[in-house]
Amino acid sequence: MKRLILTRHAKSSWDDPTVADHDRPLNERGQRASADLGQWLASRGYVPAEVLCSDALRTWETWTTISRALPEGPRLELKPALYHAGPDVMLAVLRHAKEDVVMMLGHNPGIAEFAHRLVAKTPVSPQFTRYPTGATLVVDFDEPSWSEVGFGRGMTVDFIVPRELDG
Repeated sequence: MKRLILTRHAKSSWDDPTVADHDRPLNERGQRASADLGQWLASRGYVPAEVLCSDALRTWETWTTISRALPEGPRLELKPALYHAGPDVMLAVLRHAKEDVVMMLGHNPGIAEFAHRLVAKTPVSPQFTRYPTGATLVVDFDEPSWSEVGFGRGMTVDFIVPRELDG
């Protein structure tokens, strides 16, 4: 069995219009949301052994903040191909994963379409269609290898958006 934790980066800053899209950092809300997501993942035992992350600053910062709540050890790979990637590219990257539990961090609109296409049955959440910043899907695949994972074969385990974690 394989497990994917699929996370859209948290809320980023638009304060400086001269900053290139690739280099936009998280804003304060994004930092808080990432910390909340880390706590949520840890509380449920959703701990990746491998992290495939877009090389954009906001995705890396999302992972860095999430990781503070998790045990040390996941292997991080910054993947330029995941920057604004579509579903087919995301699947191709995932098929090269090495560990049984993988976290992938990316961007909309590709990550939303990827999430929809992966699962056999979508989560019961009005937010799933939008896949807002910080949205996180946990999906299992009954496959022996990531190379055999395909669209429509994932079993939804969990889905959360940071707003649902606000205390």
